[in-house]
Amino acid sequence: MTVGKICQRNVDTADALESVQTAAQRMGTRNVGTLVVMNAVGRPTGILTDRDVAVRVVGRGRDPYTTSVSDVMTVELETVPDELSIEDALRRMRSREVRRLPVVDHEGHCVGMISLDDILTHLVQEYSVLGRLLEASRPGVE
Repeated sequence: MTVGKICQRNVDTADALESVQTAAQRMGTRNVGTLVVMNAVGRPTGILTDRDVAVRVVGRGRDPYTTSVSDVMTVELETVPDELSIEDALRRMRSREVRRLPVVDHEGHCVGMISLDDILTHLVQEYSVLGRLLEASRPGVE
Protein backbone atom coordinates (compact mmCIF):
# COMPACT_ATOMS: atom_id res chain seq x y z
CA MET A 1 0.00 0.00 0.00
CA THR A 2 1.27 3.48 -0.84
CA VAL A 3 0.96 6.73 1.07
CA GLY A 4 -0.85 8.26 -1.90
CA LYS A 5 -3.73 5.83 -1.39
CA ILE A 6 -4.33 6.62 2.29
CA CYS A 7 -3.10 10.20 2.78
CA GLN A 8 -5.39 13.11 3.51
CA ARG A 9 -5.87 15.07 0.29
CA ASN A 10 -7.18 18.21 2.00
CA VAL A 11 -4.01 20.01 3.03
CA ASP A 12 -4.21 23.17 5.11
CA THR A 13 -1.61 25.65 3.93
CA ALA A 14 0.04 28.92 4.82
CA ASP A 15 1.90 31.60 2.92
CA ALA A 16 5.45 32.30 4.13
CA LEU A 17 4.81 36.05 4.19
CA GLU A 18 1.59 36.03 6.21
CA SER A 19 1.62 36.80 9.91
CA VAL A 20 1.81 34.04 12.47
CA GLN A 21 -1.41 35.42 13.95
CA THR A 22 -3.25 34.86 10.65
CA ALA A 23 -1.82 31.36 10.32
CA ALA A 24 -2.63 30.47 13.94
CA GLN A 25 -6.17 31.74 13.47
CA ARG A 26 -6.50 29.43 10.44
CA MET A 27 -5.24 26.52 12.55
CA GLY A 28 -7.96 27.22 15.09
CA THR A 29 -10.70 27.64 12.49
CA ARG A 30 -9.73 24.44 10.68
CA ASN A 31 -8.99 22.55 13.92
CA VAL A 32 -5.50 21.51 12.77
CA GLY A 33 -2.07 21.76 14.34
CA THR A 34 -0.03 21.87 11.14
CA LEU A 35 0.06 24.08 8.05
CA VAL A 36 2.20 23.32 5.02
CA VAL A 37 3.93 26.44 3.74
CA MET A 38 3.78 26.51 -0.05
CA ASN A 39 5.61 28.49 -2.69
CA ALA A 40 3.89 30.14 -5.65
CA VAL A 41 3.88 26.95 -7.75
CA GLY A 42 2.43 24.64 -5.10
CA ARG A 43 5.59 23.06 -3.76
CA PRO A 44 6.08 22.77 0.00
CA THR A 45 8.88 24.94 1.38
CA GLY A 46 8.27 24.57 5.09
CA ILE A 47 5.86 23.53 7.78
CA LEU A 48 4.33 25.50 10.64
CA THR A 49 3.07 23.63 13.68
CA ASP A 50 1.22 24.76 16.76
CA ARG A 51 4.40 23.87 18.64
CA ASP A 52 6.38 26.30 16.43
CA VAL A 53 3.90 29.03 17.36
CA ALA A 54 4.07 28.20 21.07
CA VAL A 55 7.86 27.86 21.32
CA ARG A 56 9.21 30.21 18.66
CA VAL A 57 6.67 33.00 19.00
CA VAL A 58 4.91 32.95 22.38
CA GLY A 59 7.86 31.40 24.23
CA ARG A 60 10.23 34.06 22.91
CA GLY A 61 7.86 36.98 23.44
CA ARG A 62 7.52 37.77 19.73
CA ASP A 63 4.56 39.67 18.36
CA PRO A 64 2.40 37.24 16.32
CA TYR A 65 0.95 40.15 14.33
CA THR A 66 4.34 41.29 13.01
CA THR A 67 6.20 37.96 12.94
CA SER A 68 5.88 36.25 9.58
CA VAL A 69 5.42 32.53 9.09
CA SER A 70 8.82 32.37 7.32
CA ASP A 71 10.49 33.64 10.50
CA VAL A 72 9.39 30.66 12.60
CA MET A 73 8.47 27.80 10.27
CA THR A 74 10.49 24.62 10.09
CA VAL A 75 12.40 24.63 6.82
CA GLU A 76 14.11 21.25 7.11
CA LEU A 77 11.04 19.77 5.50
CA GLU A 78 10.95 16.14 4.49
CA THR A 79 8.38 15.21 1.88
CA VAL A 80 7.47 11.77 0.59
CA PRO A 81 6.45 10.73 -2.92
CA ASP A 82 2.87 9.53 -3.28
CA GLU A 83 4.07 6.10 -4.48
CA LEU A 84 6.16 5.46 -1.33
CA SER A 85 5.10 2.44 0.73
CA ILE A 86 3.54 3.07 4.13
CA GLU A 87 6.35 1.01 5.69
CA ASP A 88 8.96 3.37 4.23
CA ALA A 89 6.92 6.38 5.34
CA LEU A 90 6.89 4.99 8.89
CA ARG A 91 10.68 4.57 8.74
CA ARG A 92 11.08 8.21 7.67
CA MET A 93 8.73 9.42 10.40
CA ARG A 94 10.70 7.50 12.97
CA SER A 95 14.11 8.66 11.75
CA ARG A 96 12.98 12.32 11.60
CA GLU A 97 10.90 12.05 14.79
CA VAL A 98 7.82 13.52 13.12
CA ARG A 99 4.18 12.44 12.98
CA ARG A 100 3.26 14.02 9.63
CA LEU A 101 4.84 14.26 6.20
CA PRO A 102 3.66 16.20 3.14
CA VAL A 103 3.01 13.94 0.16
CA VAL A 104 4.20 15.15 -3.25
CA ASP A 105 3.66 14.04 -6.83
CA HIS A 106 6.46 13.36 -9.33
CA GLU A 107 6.83 17.12 -9.96
CA GLY A 108 7.14 17.98 -6.28
CA HIS A 109 3.67 19.49 -5.92
CA CYS A 110 1.94 18.87 -2.62
CA VAL A 111 -0.95 16.43 -3.10
CA GLY A 112 -1.63 15.39 0.48
CA MET A 113 -0.46 14.87 4.02
CA ILE A 114 0.24 11.49 5.60
CA SER A 115 0.11 11.16 9.37
CA LEU A 116 0.94 8.43 11.81
CA ASP A 117 -2.78 8.34 12.65
CA ASP A 118 -3.66 7.74 8.97
CA ILE A 119 -1.27 4.79 8.85
CA LEU A 120 -2.49 3.31 12.13
CA THR A 121 -6.13 3.65 11.06
CA HIS A 122 -5.34 1.87 7.80
CA LEU A 123 -3.50 -0.94 9.59
CA VAL A 124 -6.35 -1.45 12.08
CA GLN A 125 -8.81 -1.75 9.19
CA GLU A 126 -6.55 -4.23 7.37
CA TYR A 127 -6.10 -6.39 10.47
CA SER A 128 -9.83 -6.33 11.11
CA VAL A 129 -10.50 -7.64 7.59
CA LEU A 130 -7.86 -10.35 8.06
CA GLY A 131 -9.39 -11.34 11.38
CA ARG A 132 -12.85 -11.73 9.84
CA LEU A 133 -11.40 -13.80 6.97
CA LEU A 134 -9.57 -16.09 9.40
CA GLU A 135 -12.66 -16.47 11.58
CA ALA A 136 -14.83 -17.33 8.57
CA SER A 137 -12.36 -19.91 7.29
CA ARG A 138 -12.08 -21.87 10.53
CA PRO A 139 -13.34 -25.46 10.29
CA GLY A 140 -16.82 -25.86 11.68
CA VAL A 141 -17.69 -22.18 11.32
CA GLU A 142 -20.48 -21.38 8.94
